[in-house]
Amino acid sequence: MKPPLLMGIAGRSGMGKTTLIERLIPALSALGKTVSTIKHAHHGFDLDRPGKDSFRHREAGAREIMLATGSRWALMHEQQSTQEEPDIDSLVGRMEPVDIILVEGFGARLPIALEVWRREVGKPPLWPERPAVRAVALGDACDALADLPPALVTFRLSDVGEIASWVVDNARSAVRRAAGE
Repeated sequence: MKPPLLMGIAGRSGMGKTTLIERLIPALSALGKTVSTIKHAHHGFDLDRPGKDSFRHREAGAREIMLATGSRWALMHEQQSTQEEPDIDSLVGRMEPVDIILVEGFGARLPIALEVWRREVGKPPLWPERPAVRAVALGDACDALADLPPALVTFRLSDVGEIASWVVDNARSAVRRAAGE
């Protein structure tokens, strides 16, 4: 199977990245694509909790702990405290093959990204400092369309079908450019 198409979903906290991803997954599925996601968690975030069996296994020195039920499984891999965060390629390599992986939170490390930006949140956009941002999904109340550089493709956040089509077309183009085609 071909490597998956990667698309970064970028934006500052509170912009609506997760909400857009929730809406993009079924829209991409409707286009016949299988979809997975990678979400960068904040440094203080931990799935494991003191007192849980998995926590006790980890504290005893287990390198990996797998939690499994009849409906899902999760693998926790204990990193050495001195190791850097894993790169995107190593994370993708651990996943089942799919057509597209939406990546939230690693945007600066991807060749192409779509930014979610809502002026009403009051935070500046990322696109001026991130060349990977090729498109911006704006809050529906945003009047900033005229303020954006013409090189950026713009969408309303509610135009999920159009965004999904753009993701498929542009993630594919980024893969071809990376492969030198």
